[in-house]
Amino acid sequence: METDLRMRARRVFLVSFALLAVVTVAAPFLGGTGMDMTRLARREAPDWQILVSLRVPRTLLALLAGASLSTAGALFQAILRDALATPSNLGVSAAAALGAVMAIALLPGEETGLPWAWISSLAGTAAVIALVAVMRSSPRFSPASLLLTGIAINGICASVILLLHSLAGIARGFQITYWLMGGLDAVTYPVLGALAMVVVPVWIWILRMARVLNVMSYGDTWAAGRGVDSTKITWLGFAAGAVLAGVTTAVTGPIAFVGLIVPHLLRRVTGPDYRVLMPACLFCGGAFLIICDTVARTVLAPVEIPVGVMTALLGGPFFVWLLWSR
Repeated sequence: METDLRMRARRVFLVSFALLAVVTVAAPFLGGTGMDMTRLARREAPDWQILVSLRVPRTLLALLAGASLSTAGALFQAILRDALATPSNLGVSAAAALGAVMAIALLPGEETGLPWAWISSLAGTAAVIALVAVMRSSPRFSPASLLLTGIAINGICASVILLLHSLAGIARGFQITYWLMGGLDAVTYPVLGALAMVVVPVWIWILRMARVLNVMSYGDTWAAGRGVDSTKITWLGFAAGAVLAGVTTAVTGPIAFVGLIVPHLLRRVTGPDYRVLMPACLFCGGAFLIICDTVARTVLAPVEIPVGVMTALLGGPFFVWLLWSR
């Protein structure tokens, strides 16, 4: 039995990693306007600058964001034992968006750079995670009540965002509107490095906790009988998911449903074992968002569709179907 699991895990790992590698290598060469391969080979302008300064960073950002959001979704689903739990549905992404919008709208112009957006986004996320964790410890807790609370949080955050947008002025109002659509604009390599330094250690911790998540999926009583402190793991899990969702949202804006679509579809292939599911979510989540972004910037070229709009168009019907199928 254990040998079969290892073989299946190795096969899923290799296939998902190969998919991510192929998509990551191919995506920078695809776009609304083609590039001359001869010019690229010679590193001639403007093709070389477009590839190195725009398309490669954008692809890497999609990889980091997609992997983080899908892994966070799978983590929340494991802790709450509900396949509908995602950063978007729990209000985590909305709170992160509200924090970043506050940084854009209220801070002086020279202080609205990325570090402030990260701090504000994480502060909003931490507040929601604390609320969810308190609800999780209540004897009246249920997945339905948690999802309804997430809907309420989304509504409150959306209302405050609209208020800030109306008070921000024309220039910052346009910046807020553009940011809220969710996008993967090219960022600098130092920003990518900083984002990777935050999310990669969290990825590693989650992968190492996969066996514990399997035990927790049977309930707190079962976990306690096997020496697992479910309260501690719940808090640590919420904190890890908050970091992934918060910093990703601060950089890209709110990108919904990645944490719902990817884990749910992969569960049909890999099964419920998180030792197999988590690595698959990590690799396939990055590949999924890279594909969505590539389609978004090529299907109506030279006009680009924000990738957040693309994932919402896919995720909304998927979420409705998932509700009815359950």
